[in-house]
Amino acid sequence: MVRQSAFWSGLVLFYVALHTRVDYYAEHEFFAHRLQHLVLHHLAPLLVMAAYPGSALRAGLPIPWRTRLRAVAKHSMVRALAKVCLQPTLISLLFVASVLIWLIPSVQFISMINWRLYLFMNWSVAVTGLLYWWLLLDHRPAPPARLGAGLRVLSPLLTMTPQILAGAIIAFTQRDLYPIFDLCGRAFGLPALTDQSIGGLIMWVPASFLEGIGGLLALRHWTRLSQKARPG
Repeated sequence: MVRQSAFWSGLVLFYVALHTRVDYYAEHEFFAHRLQHLVLHHLAPLLVMAAYPGSALRAGLPIPWRTRLRAVAKHSMVRALAKVCLQPTLISLLFVASVLIWLIPSVQFISMINWRLYLFMNWSVAVTGLLYWWLLLDHRPAPPARLGAGLRVLSPLLTMTPQILAGAIIAFTQRDLYPIFDLCGRAFGLPALTDQSIGGLIMWVPASFLEGIGGLLALRHWTRLSQKARPG
């Protein structure tokens, strides 16, 4: 029941962040934009992957689809591609980069005025979030998990550090880094620096808190795996 609640809550949050009025506010306030990405990058993927839904989703597929999926997964080219694309270091770097690269003021400006790039930005944040939390919250030993249980606990400390630094820089900068939100029109009429400071704090505090929760869940899996491996 807990796993089902986590999974469906995560899917609902994805929908709310991408397909409701939230997306409008994200285009008109920097802090709302950071809240949207907090949901897409941290909270929703964390909930979905905390339910470790892979086995249940595979079991729900029609038998012919499952047979084809197993055949495709065994193909040498697919396995080679997966080995590269699902490499833990690459996933961790993309997880951090998918936040930081869109915060570069010039990149943020272009992404907000180009609807195709705007969609790519949001989906890149969501996909890298799903990949990272899948890697971190894998409840299996390594192998077949792609990252050792101890490294899964350590990983959030490494990935949260550059995000904390970026959030602090944004929160304390005394000039408007993102004038695009003035051009778009601010939905709540907040002063630019106030909006920017709140957005930086969202990156700094709630995002770090969620990564801490992810680390604790990984620690729980590590403890469970250690007890299983203990003789007697």
